[in-house]
Amino acid sequence: MARDRVLVVLALLGAVGCSGSSSPADGPDALETIDARVADVADVLDASTDLANAGPCTVLFGVPNEKTGLTALQCQPRCACGGSTFEPPVYTEAQIAALEARVLANPFATLDTDPYADPAAHVPVEGATCGVLPEPSISDGYRLATYASREEAVTEGAVPSHEGACGLCSPLVDLAVYMRHPDLTEPVRACGLKGLSEGEEAQMQCLRELGFDEPCARIWYYNTKATQKACGGVCLAALNQPYHVPDGSLNACLQCDEEKSGPVFKAVAGRNRRNTGLPSSMCRPCAEVQPFVHRY
Repeated sequence: MARDRVLVVLALLGAVGCSGSSSPADGPDALETIDARVADVADVLDASTDLANAGPCTVLFGVPNEKTGLTALQCQPRCACGGSTFEPPVYTEAQIAALEARVLANPFATLDTDPYADPAAHVPVEGATCGVLPEPSISDGYRLATYASREEAVTEGAVPSHEGACGLCSPLVDLAVYMRHPDLTEPVRACGLKGLSEGEEAQMQCLRELGFDEPCARIWYYNTKATQKACGGVCLAALNQPYHVPDGSLNACLQCDEEKSGPVFKAVAGRNRRNTGLPSSMCRPCAEVQPFVHRY
């Protein structure tokens, strides 16, 4: 791991401009930023290895609310397995707003066809990592790129942002939505109901109002439509049920969505909470959580 840490330092020394203005010559504050990013990435690489090799965790990862159906003893915003602990920071509104202000230099095109019409063409890429690279030609600019591993992302000067290939929800503006809304189940469901009564554009506008950019909102739209089609009866029956049953498993509606709509969504969206290291009110086994700390 010592070699990896050296690579982290070298890579991040070249990536300090990720904020759009900092450089090592800027003095102690810039050096503190470098130290913080080095510590974050190095610790996360260690935690990722340890959690992947750890035995089962009995406590789920998440932030339970009144709709979760689980207690704080069953679901917590930390994973402690095999002697290693991952506990993501609580991101402030200022940090979230800073992510929203970043400018993506290589934006994604908006979906013009339903990916659920050909699910075999949309399969998640295993083992890849989506990284954030500084784009010095644009104020507060950045690029997204897919790497074979976290280590490769770091050696190329990128800050790892989530596990898996980059996709339509990988931009930092969409990361900000996940940070700001620990519970997206209810608001996205409300957008879906709005779509049923008022049409596609009303549903899309509802998703955009949550903060998603157009490409990410579009895959959420198609995901909701696919779930309505595949799981409509099950979800209607579970409409007022908690997200989890007492043993910690998902209710029938959410489990149906996971199985029927989840794979295509993961492949096309790129970013989700589990592969980004963010807890939500829908709690997940720690074995499915990828540890990331988001400081760009």
